[in-house]
Amino acid sequence: MPRHPRGSHRERKTQLIAMDTNVLFIFILSVFVGFEVISKVPSMLHTPLMSGTNAIHGIILFGGILVLAGADSLLVQVLGFVAVVFGSANVFGGFMVTDRMLQMFRKKKSQ
Repeated sequence: MPRHPRGSHRERKTQLIAMDTNVLFIFILSVFVGFEVISKVPSMLHTPLMSGTNAIHGIILFGGILVLAGADSLLVQVLGFVAVVFGSANVFGGFMVTDRMLQMFRKKKSQ
């Protein structure tokens, strides 16, 4: 009986489960590390931290737009569009919050 070049169904299923386990482990680890890092940041540094993460998320949003442009199926296009919309809301909302935080440090004008 000739063997399929990509392997049997069982082998592919095992590889998929192993990959999902790795992705889940990385996600849980990143949540833990992110919580530990952010909780140790003094409140005085939250504004620069938010500005930095907004800039990084802007780069990620640009990558999402590039991936969306090369999407082949309708499902990938819909999911990509939703991701870009939510990512845009996150970036713009983050910059608005950062601007409001920075306004607290500006001197008030005397009338």
